[in-house]
Amino acid sequence: MKKKAIHKSAESVVTVEEFLEEHREELQLQPLGKLCGTHRRIREPTVNRPGLALAGYRKFFASKRVQVFGSVETTYLRYLSPQERADRYRWIFASRIPCVVFSRNLNPDKALLEAAEGAKVAIFKTPLITMRFINLATLALEMRFAPKCNEIGGMVDILGVGVIIRGESGIGKSESVLALLEKGYSLVADDITKVTRIDHHYIEGTSDKITRNLMEIRGIGIIDVAAIFGIRSVRTEKQVNLVVTLVHWDKLESIDRLGIEDKHVEILGVKIPHITIPVSPGRDLARLIEVAAFQTKLKMSGINTAKALSERLLKKMTHHRPIRNR
Repeated sequence: MKKKAIHKSAESVVTVEEFLEEHREELQLQPLGKLCGTHRRIREPTVNRPGLALAGYRKFFASKRVQVFGSVETTYLRYLSPQERADRYRWIFASRIPCVVFSRNLNPDKALLEAAEGAKVAIFKTPLITMRFINLATLALEMRFAPKCNEIGGMVDILGVGVIIRGESGIGKSESVLALLEKGYSLVADDITKVTRIDHHYIEGTSDKITRNLMEIRGIGIIDVAAIFGIRSVRTEKQVNLVVTLVHWDKLESIDRLGIEDKHVEILGVKIPHITIPVSPGRDLARLIEVAAFQTKLKMSGINTAKALSERLLKKMTHHRPIRNR
């Protein structure tokens, strides 16, 4: 039975606790005051600066996002009277925001910390400048919210071409990947490739962190690819440029001998070039997959050998067409 991709819908929300665990070091986040409200959910994959809302324009306030207080917001609040600040704090924390981050190692006043604790909203600070934090946090959240799925098959980087190798169990996928590693190429994932749609137009493949750099070879067991072939033989992630499906020769009704018509498969709504390679005893599958990657790289650069041959034949046929007497 043909295995299908295991699809998983994109995360529609992420809790503050999950965001903190995954990106505390990268974003240099440090909790301020009593850490509470980490169960709150971030519902949009970006951040918001609440300057306009603090100044009084509260229409379209993006309350579902992480709120970032930079030097502009902090300086503005200092010019307000204690009562005005208290009113601003009461309103913003009543808006069900997920959390607040102070950039540039800025420290909030005591009234804000007390209001946040009363509303059970987590407050953090980071030494990063405001725009740097916004850029990094937005990228991190976009990756978390991006559509994802698992593709059954290993993935190899062949001279910059990310290739997912699919096929029935026992058809030779792992052996092909192993032979490609011996040629000096890099392993991205073994057996199952975790794919993510980035920016709605390309697919990125990676492996599970637990099995990263590892391969299962039947008859041998689990091997450490980096330890055997060197650190250059592994990659953490790579864009998917080609899907190769290995199929037993006798199960194919027809075989495309010229490759004029480009074929694709859809992964998370993105079309990826697809090649079916017939499998029979004696065929060097690793070499064929390698050539398929080279061919894909040529097509990516605008060179299509099959179409060039077709145009050459049509031109020759037109040139030698006999002229009929009228």
